[in-house]
Amino acid sequence: MSDNARGDLPASARKVQETLQAWGHHARIAVFDQSTRTSAEAAATVGCTVGQIAKSLVFRTKPGNRPVLVIASGNNRVDEKKVAALLAEWTDGGRIARADADFVRTKTGFAIGGVPPVGHAEPPLVAIDEDLLGFETVWAAAGTPNAVFELRPADLVTLTGGRVGPVAKD
Repeated sequence: MSDNARGDLPASARKVQETLQAWGHHARIAVFDQSTRTSAEAAATVGCTVGQIAKSLVFRTKPGNRPVLVIASGNNRVDEKKVAALLAEWTDGGRIARADADFVRTKTGFAIGGVPPVGHAEPPLVAIDEDLLGFETVWAAAGTPNAVFELRPADLVTLTGGRVGPVAKD
């Protein structure tokens, strides 16, 4: 693991660090030699449960093509209908669809597998899995497929301005 205190963070992780600091949140970003791209990899690397991984999934509104960030517990598969219902007032009652890699990169500024909850090129609509609030702390991607940071679920809500609710498939 590299030490971010020495300033050796990759550019994408440094962007996340700067965004967090601008919000007064001083999370320590950890960069690992091994991948934290999937929830299982991240949990094994940091030594937490898969449920504590706050995975970021990017969708787009239909119509409108606005970015939608769903921050879900690593255990859960996302139900697009539940997310659309949770964000209905912001999406004019529209639907959402999975975004492709180009859309994700353009709208967030990050590649799939390292999309953090903050620091996006275009501020997304944000839905947060209510299951994450059952943990004392969670881990989120920090801009690269091998960088993460720990935070309290309440801070995740504050930092993103997200709406908390049911997003998991039954």
